[in-house]
Amino acid sequence: MTIKLLAVGKTDDPKLKELTNQYVKRLKHYCKFEFEVIPDIKKSKNLDENQQKIKEGELILKKITPADILVLLDENGKNFSSEGFSKWIQKKLNTGMKQLIFVIGGPYGFSEEVYERANQKIALSQMTFSHQMVRLFFTEQLYRAFTILKNEPYHHR
Repeated sequence: MTIKLLAVGKTDDPKLKELTNQYVKRLKHYCKFEFEVIPDIKKSKNLDENQQKIKEGELILKKITPADILVLLDENGKNFSSEGFSKWIQKKLNTGMKQLIFVIGGPYGFSEEVYERANQKIALSQMTFSHQMVRLFFTEQLYRAFTILKNEPYHHR
């Protein structure tokens, strides 16, 4: 199975980029992992929030096939502990699906079309984080999930 993270917009902070890339590299020891950035919408200042969500949604949906399992990282999604998330990942691995895609939306969230296509929503926290920080937090939590599944000491350091 391939696990893919799609994120709308680039990260400006080189330190955040570097930290996220460290976890992306680590993840490749456990699974086929891909991280893809969907470029910011050009001339978005001319668009209202809904128009921007629709345009971003179109770009997200172009990256998804009908067979993909689509999971939105959304503040209204299901909350997990790290152990619970690792068990959830294991269940997904056991299904034999080809691709599991997690998506970090743009600054205004997701369009209705993306919500309709999604198979599930997961929240990283009840707090709100910048979309740039979410990349780091999610890749770290996914890495942590695999170390829990492999019974490696990272989780308890």
